[in-house]
Amino acid sequence: MSKRDELIAKYASDLKDKLGVTPDMDLLTKVVIGCGPSIYNADSETVAASDSSEVERVKENYLQKKLGLPDGPQLMAAIQDVLTKYGSSNRHKYRAVIYYQLCVHFKKQAAYA
Repeated sequence: MSKRDELIAKYASDLKDKLGVTPDMDLLTKVVIGCGPSIYNADSETVAASDSSEVERVKENYLQKKLGLPDGPQLMAAIQDVLTKYGSSNRHKYRAVIYYQLCVHFKKQAAYA
């Protein structure tokens, strides 16, 4: 099993166990691949939910640039909703899991077609 496959399994487990979501494994794989090398670095693999500049980067670089969504309060509301569902007790909020959840929330799976 490759390192990426191990990470995909870890993220799928997080979606099931912490968020109660049965992931679309094809979409999750595409989201993970889209994250690029950031998933292999312990610091960039996670999103610091308490760091407003990091949350802003998720909005700008992922929601606006990758998914092509227009700026507006709904973007930050969706990010906060995902972070809240992930739970403040979960220290490791994985970027790929958050991106997956946001992609599904905005029904933008076609961005990975």
